[in-house]
Amino acid sequence: MPKAYLFLIVAIAAETVGTSALQASQQFSKFWPSVLVVIAYGLSFYLLGHTLKYIPVGIAYAIWSGLGIVLITVIGYVVFSQSLDLAAVLGLGLIISGVLVIHLFSSSASH
Repeated sequence: MPKAYLFLIVAIAAETVGTSALQASQQFSKFWPSVLVVIAYGLSFYLLGHTLKYIPVGIAYAIWSGLGIVLITVIGYVVFSQSLDLAAVLGLGLIISGVLVIHLFSSSASH
């Protein structure tokens, strides 16, 4: 796996952890989840910055945000008991499709 995608995958994971901790922090009223938010987002942006050495910003951000949306939605459903309707599921499917099209068919995905 190219280094750029390793950076990007870990950045997405850190962003997902940060967003989950943001929900758990209850508007920054709980100390440890709040600390985790800052650390996870810091790591995520740091690694996203390293990703940009190899992948154009538009492509990297599309993958980072798209997969982050899908992952945090799954976590919201499983961990926080948030509901999903058919439109949400279809929209998430389109996001995944878009990320796959970029990854599989775009020559812009890496320098």
